[in-house]
Amino acid sequence: MSARYEVPDTEDGRAVAALVARARAAQAVAATWDQARTDEVCLAVGWSVYKDENIARLARAAVDETGMGVYEDKITKHKNKVMGVLRDIRTAKSVGLIERDEAKGLLKFAKPVGVVGALAPVTNPTATPSSNGLSILKGRNAVIFAPHPKAKGASKLACEFMRQALRSVGAPEDLVQCIEEPSIERTGELMRQVDLVVATGGGPMVKAAYSSGTPAYGVGPGNAVQLLAEDADPEDAASKIAVSKAFDNATSCSSENSVVACGNVYDAFVRAMRTKGAHLCSPAEKEKLRSWLWPVGPDGKEALNPKVIARSAESIAAGAGIPVAPGTKILMVEAELPRPGGPAPEKWAQEKISPVLALWKCPDFRSGLEAVVLITDACGTGHSSGIFTSREDNILAMGETLRSSRIMVRQGMASGNGGTFANGMPSTVTLGCGTWGGNITTENIHWKHFVNVTWLALPLAPNRPSDEEIFGSLWAKYGK
Repeated sequence: MSARYEVPDTEDGRAVAALVARARAAQAVAATWDQARTDEVCLAVGWSVYKDENIARLARAAVDETGMGVYEDKITKHKNKVMGVLRDIRTAKSVGLIERDEAKGLLKFAKPVGVVGALAPVTNPTATPSSNGLSILKGRNAVIFAPHPKAKGASKLACEFMRQALRSVGAPEDLVQCIEEPSIERTGELMRQVDLVVATGGGPMVKAAYSSGTPAYGVGPGNAVQLLAEDADPEDAASKIAVSKAFDNATSCSSENSVVACGNVYDAFVRAMRTKGAHLCSPAEKEKLRSWLWPVGPDGKEALNPKVIARSAESIAAGAGIPVAPGTKILMVEAELPRPGGPAPEKWAQEKISPVLALWKCPDFRSGLEAVVLITDACGTGHSSGIFTSREDNILAMGETLRSSRIMVRQGMASGNGGTFANGMPSTVTLGCGTWGGNITTENIHWKHFVNVTWLALPLAPNRPSDEEIFGSLWAKYGK
């Protein structure tokens, strides 16, 4: 048990303490492993949550228990995420001496962080434990998962597959555990008792992680926005965005929420989206949809309707009273382009966690870039943005301007942000958003975040610069 926290004598405190004690005993064994043994265990666990029969059961459990997402898409997501992590950790050094810098006389040694408490979201209850679990085990750590109460069965099943794999290769099964009856109180206890927290989920969960007193990796809210510059190929953009937006009914925090398109490609993009199953709402339908997405609660405030989260476009349209063609996959609404110094962006700039896409028409790239800044700053600062262009100046302007931790170029963002086999992003389901999003890092959370690194410094010949070398240019211009 961490010396910094005294476990309360409560049912929740004792229950979590028992899990942590088992995790520490298992982790003490893992801490003795060399790289080969560590990789062998990770490979066995990876296979257990990668093989088709297990993934099929996990996808079915997730959809049946939560009512969210699409069974076939969950299979695809799960398989891609697990393989992506396995690819990333395959040759990575995570044990002992991992780096030697002769010029600086530095040696770096990787060591476990200990017991990790990992929170899993209701929207992604099987791929999150599976991919995060592999990254955590790569560092020779133990992990205890705290699933969402509405997805506890699916998350538990993923943990059971991993535990079976650990047993099959003679490793302690308690390296992977799961809180079987999760609650706010029990999850809070977990975060206080472990050595490190990784929180993947909603804002309140992440805030609780950072307030737990335990070092934590959290994620900010998603609100992915795509910009189509004047030279964008509207057909290519539509084919990629339509797939990304509709995938798993937009359960991913990286699912596009808005598209800002330059006027010369806007109409062609909208036409292309409609051929791919998107319905463009009329002004009257837009108002109906807004009322359904953000009803006014008893407190007099608008809040995202739980009945739309990760539900199909057809069911959302039915709830809003909007007739759509059978097979509709995305609902689109046109919003008024925000401008610097003008009113705040329309409500449609908010994260919708559903296959609902806001469209914003801009006259040119620069005005579009300004609009993307305003939209992402209204919600999801630090998360992600994307651009469809082949011009390097546009790409560089996007990179220099946006307060986004990741920017995708000519890619769908639901898969691209968390790493695909067609880009170089580390594979993950947990996306840091930096200080912009209230997080500690802008990186994709992967295996490197689950090791402590000891820096060993060897003595070198002194290399102190002279005052003239450091201040000479300043003195020459302004004097001493």
